[in-house]
Amino acid sequence: MIGPTPGHKPPRNGGRRGRVIVAILDGAGAGAAPDAADYGDQGAQTLRSVITAGSRLSLPHLYSLGLHLVLGLPALLPESEVCGYYGRLAPHSPGKDTTSGHWELAGLVLARPFPTYPDGFPPAIIAQFEKAIGRKVLGNLVASGTEIIEQLGRRHLDSGGPIVYTSADSVFQIAAHEKVVPVETLYSWCRTARQILRDPHGVGRVIARPFVGRPGSFQRTPRRRDYSLPPPGETILDRVHGRGLPVGVIGKVADIFDHRGITAHLPGKNNDQVFASLLKLMGMLPEGLIWATFGDFDSLYGHRNDVRGFARALEQFDRWIPLLKEKMDPKDLFLISADHGCDPSYPGTDHTREYVPLLAWHSALSPGIDAVNLGSRSGMADFAAGIAGWLALPPLVRGNNFLS
Repeated sequence: MIGPTPGHKPPRNGGRRGRVIVAILDGAGAGAAPDAADYGDQGAQTLRSVITAGSRLSLPHLYSLGLHLVLGLPALLPESEVCGYYGRLAPHSPGKDTTSGHWELAGLVLARPFPTYPDGFPPAIIAQFEKAIGRKVLGNLVASGTEIIEQLGRRHLDSGGPIVYTSADSVFQIAAHEKVVPVETLYSWCRTARQILRDPHGVGRVIARPFVGRPGSFQRTPRRRDYSLPPPGETILDRVHGRGLPVGVIGKVADIFDHRGITAHLPGKNNDQVFASLLKLMGMLPEGLIWATFGDFDSLYGHRNDVRGFARALEQFDRWIPLLKEKMDPKDLFLISADHGCDPSYPGTDHTREYVPLLAWHSALSPGIDAVNLGSRSGMADFAAGIAGWLALPPLVRGNNFLS
């Protein structure tokens, strides 16, 4: 990746507050972070792995924003045809999970990582949870969600005990069959677990994982729900909302920020619904911040080592870009990034410690003339700083405005 373009002029929106439209591609990392070896992730490169894995992908709109240049693939589109700001951001917060990644993008950098449990949760935690819900749990393992429900699903049907599992991320996941445990009961159990799991066991998220079907053909349903810790400091959502501007989010974004600083929330159970909700929010909110996270890249493809599925989802997102641009006002800023890596070609099924891409576009930019290489920047909080700058808001404590 080449260095930043010198002497570029920052964009202006005429001193008027427009909107910032955020699209986060969950798990779409842009190469191993400087400290990737500390996490065992040296060599991880999610997007480059997907793009170079086989047949050439059709990503003309992402390449027109400079994605190939971020990834060191300059031959895919001449730089003279690129329009926008492009670069990548290194994570500062410890860990490589969804919550810390989103919080850092929103300007909140953690000082210490969320706890993880490679040997399962302590017996005292499990005993407290069992006493609270009146049932014995199954599992308490580090496992893939689809695999553990196949492994323990029959026992769950017989006993009614919830399946508890975790991963390399800081999560306490509870799986239950919808015909055995009503979804609202499962949500209640998750709220109970959230109350139990405080310091020093304050995991980033408690996750409800309902499923249906029979042994051998269990399927998780879209009624997943996440219960996050509240952000321990101000985020860009708080800043925008506190200044009287609307904040619209889609799907699990509301859960990640504990529903704080949010004006409007629309559903987003999969990438298709996230896109539909994003178009709807753009019609609803004439100013402020709109934040959409496209989760299928991570949950359906990264964690399942499905390179082809990841590639197809990337091509689908690329086809949506011109439709989003058509809905944008001249005062709007369009941002694309990710919260961490999840390289589907890398050994294992966990997140990977990577840079995240940063692509920025607004309608006043001209191809070639306004292709600005931001280089590799230190700190994902620069993302929030750029949002604050565009909306003419005071900067947060962390981050440098990449537009200035």
